[in-house]
Amino acid sequence: MSASIPTPVSALAYDGTAMLGRQLRRIRHNPGLLILTQTMPVTMLLFFGYVFGSALAVPGEEYRAFLVPGLLVATAANGIMTGMFQAAQDAHRGVTDRLRTLPVSRAAVPLGQAAADLVVTAAGTVPFLLVGLAVGWRIEGSALEAAAAVGLLLLFRFTTTWIGILLGLASRSEEAAGQLGGATFILPLLSNAYIPTDNLPGWLRTLAEWNPISAVTTALRHLFGNAPVPADGAWPVTHPVAGSLAWCAALIAVFMPLAIHRYATGNR
Repeated sequence: MSASIPTPVSALAYDGTAMLGRQLRRIRHNPGLLILTQTMPVTMLLFFGYVFGSALAVPGEEYRAFLVPGLLVATAANGIMTGMFQAAQDAHRGVTDRLRTLPVSRAAVPLGQAAADLVVTAAGTVPFLLVGLAVGWRIEGSALEAAAAVGLLLLFRFTTTWIGILLGLASRSEEAAGQLGGATFILPLLSNAYIPTDNLPGWLRTLAEWNPISAVTTALRHLFGNAPVPADGAWPVTHPVAGSLAWCAALIAVFMPLAIHRYATGNR
């Protein structure tokens, strides 16, 4: 009996699962980076929540409830940095060239990296939420809405990882990728992740509200029941769930095929 020929979809699933396992083993053998990425959000929550919370007009506990969704989204946005660094490391150490010679789907390698990052992010979200509960944050919405909030958060992380993969593959060196990745820390500062945008100057408020981070942060605050949707502002923050999904769909549609093409061709 002749062996069945695998379809492109089944080949992608098989190869992608293999690349997912490779990336997870890679993360396991680099525990320092794993510990840093998992503890940094908790450290920021404690620092921002107690230091900035006491300096703002709102009570510290209320500010921490406001802050937790913002830090969740800011951490998800760091997918740009981690995706960029890992892709650049493979590209400039010859790993990508070796993988490209193997008979595997061209989409499997970047897809495996993005999927592994998503698994690690999902696991790291749990202790962060527990610390948030310990410092006064509460889920005020329904269980279904809370599940939708976590799903939206992971979708945003998946989106930003693809941006990072493309930038990493296009980088000139590991050092350049690290420097550019560090610059992404400014993105949450230009959003409503840490402070409300109501009192910002007009042009800066517009810039902040059209930042995808602001849409996803507002959506999480709404779904968790921590804050109402603003009555006025840019469309993505007055329709945060739809705005977040639109941002994610648009960014994935642009960056995923570009990253896969960059990996497949190896153009630099």
